[in-house]
Amino acid sequence: MEKLVNSATIWLILLNYALFVQGERTKDKMYQPILGASCFRRLNGTHQTGCSSAFSGSVGVLHLVDTKEDLDFLLNSPPAPPYAPMIPPHLFTRDNLLRLKHAGPANISVVLLINKPEQMTNFSHELNCPNQYSGLLRPNSIETVTCDARNPTNSWNPWGTGLLHEDFPFPIYYIADQEEIDKLEKCFKDFNLNYTTHAVRRLCAVEVKSFMSAAVNTEVCMRRTNFINNLSGSKYCDPLEGRNVFATVYPRNSPENLGLEKKRNANPNEKFILVTCRLDTASMFDGVGLGAMDSLMGLAILTQVAHFLRQTLPPQDSLPNPYRNVLFVTFNGESYDYIGSQRFVYDLENKAFPTRSTQSTPITFDNIEFMLDIGTIDDIANVKLHTLKSTVLANKLLQQINSYAKSPQFGFGLNIQSDVSHHLPPTSAQSFLRRDQSFPALILNGVPANKFYHSIYDDVDNVAFRYANTSQDFTTLVDVSDAKGFQADSLQMKVRNISSIVAMALYESLTSRTYTGSKVASPLLADEFLYCFLQSSDCPLFKASSYPDSPSGLPLPPMRYISVLGGSQESSGWTYRVLGYLLSQPQANVTKVNCTILPLQYFSGFNGSGECRLSTQNYSSALSPAFLINNYDWSSGKYSTWTESTWTQFSARIFLRPSNVHQVTTLTIGIVVLIISICLVYIINSRSEVLFEDLPASNAALPRPTAC
Repeated sequence: MEKLVNSATIWLILLNYALFVQGERTKDKMYQPILGASCFRRLNGTHQTGCSSAFSGSVGVLHLVDTKEDLDFLLNSPPAPPYAPMIPPHLFTRDNLLRLKHAGPANISVVLLINKPEQMTNFSHELNCPNQYSGLLRPNSIETVTCDARNPTNSWNPWGTGLLHEDFPFPIYYIADQEEIDKLEKCFKDFNLNYTTHAVRRLCAVEVKSFMSAAVNTEVCMRRTNFINNLSGSKYCDPLEGRNVFATVYPRNSPENLGLEKKRNANPNEKFILVTCRLDTASMFDGVGLGAMDSLMGLAILTQVAHFLRQTLPPQDSLPNPYRNVLFVTFNGESYDYIGSQRFVYDLENKAFPTRSTQSTPITFDNIEFMLDIGTIDDIANVKLHTLKSTVLANKLLQQINSYAKSPQFGFGLNIQSDVSHHLPPTSAQSFLRRDQSFPALILNGVPANKFYHSIYDDVDNVAFRYANTSQDFTTLVDVSDAKGFQADSLQMKVRNISSIVAMALYESLTSRTYTGSKVASPLLADEFLYCFLQSSDCPLFKASSYPDSPSGLPLPPMRYISVLGGSQESSGWTYRVLGYLLSQPQANVTKVNCTILPLQYFSGFNGSGECRLSTQNYSSALSPAFLINNYDWSSGKYSTWTESTWTQFSARIFLRPSNVHQVTTLTIGIVVLIISICLVYIINSRSEVLFEDLPASNAALPRPTAC
């Protein structure tokens, strides 16, 4: 008997396994996954933006859109709604997307953006006036005075559609891979091409799951999150949060006694030239967007300027003012109402920068001589120096810059124009000027030329970058006559030229001496820097800036979206290492064993042999002050209030959806079978004594009770 039981058990296990395997195979035959990136939801103090699917996923019949007439088919009583249009970039316009939005989820349940850019001329999801409500404002208004949104042609982003700030009732899914696009188009052509029979046959459909937990606005979402956290720890949204990276040319000599509990005080003798740029970028889709022309050019120039000054400046004690220094700061989250710079200004006001953990005295506005903000350098040959007011300082710096830009000794052949007006670029300097319009802020910015600002197509092709991969030493400056094999019109040489001009002007400002050397910024460093941030983190510059034998970076460029606490901070992490390496001073007499406590840091170096260096770089918080202030008025507009919704998964898959006739027939048969089953059960139950009269009762085997 026991053997029979064991055999039955084994057979049951095998049967279950066979059914499981067969079930997986059936599922694989029914569904095919589609790889891509999804739009997601963000919220601010007054609105929600982005996309979300239904809770269980959104399903739509595939429809390839090649012309506007194909869209008209979807919007005029389509035969088998809801549909999922596959739209190429040149038709992914504001007008078309709003038409789909107004059609409602009954007709449109999913939108697929397919990577077919052949007919595309521009593609920007940002507003015509980026950060329109958070910069320097008009009197008695909530709009910026530095850009006129009513005149797009004269705005800072003439090609902006504002789709990044719209709220869509359906998911939008971006498919970049050509094989995935071919799979979708084949399915469409095989099953959906005959429009007249859509209602009576099976159709190729797509299911997208990207449900967003947050809704309404940041105030509502944070209130729900804080309430739920008291019970289960669940979250509906998180504040956008990252890290600013800062470093100084000279190590600071203003230590702070950490043991003291008294109020922190700045050193009034310290003076800084503040050189800044933006670290992040933005796009509609998760994990996609390099911001090549948008902000990476500014970061490349700042890095080159820092490296040049580190290599050419004399010791600090030999300067005319030995307390002067240069503070480089890369601000994170600037795409979302200047998160990083707003927090920096807030910390300066409260003597909280840098933090006490850095063991240095705080810096205040009184310590800053002036600010040079490197903005979006769309066209390096057409750059202006913007100021709010004409000042002696601005005129002097412009004269210094142009003396090197036009110098026949260097042959840069550039002419930096002056622009004194309220028409200021949307850069970090606006956070400082909003606090105090007399703050000495100067902005180096190109004339708008980026037709792909804040989009997935602001990439390596948009800046025409070609990696030279010379394997030469990129850690030294080069002679002005040595182009290292680069063409004069290459991106590497353009970055070299503008970086050298800015660095030489700052050199003269610090030393009160004209720069007479022949060394300029290295195009080799520009080549390696751009390769790391545009093509692969597994690159020579990142390896040199890391600890020896550290794991290599991924063969992908680092993400440059600010993200949330606990999210990817690749961009700030690599920027921290690169600035630390290029601004640090070699310590030849310190061994690897003794090079373990900051500010000493051990780097791999160009040749990978390892070297101890005295570094100056550090992090500061890029979390909006709105999330630090108790009972903050979320609709006040004073500080950035952006949050990101939480979600469980992003996925997309295609399958064959049965026709409406098939579904109605199946449902009808099911209802009929159910009714018949209920009737049969009722009849059998009511006639059970007749049908089962020969069977013994359940208690027939029990012995009769005996009399006592």
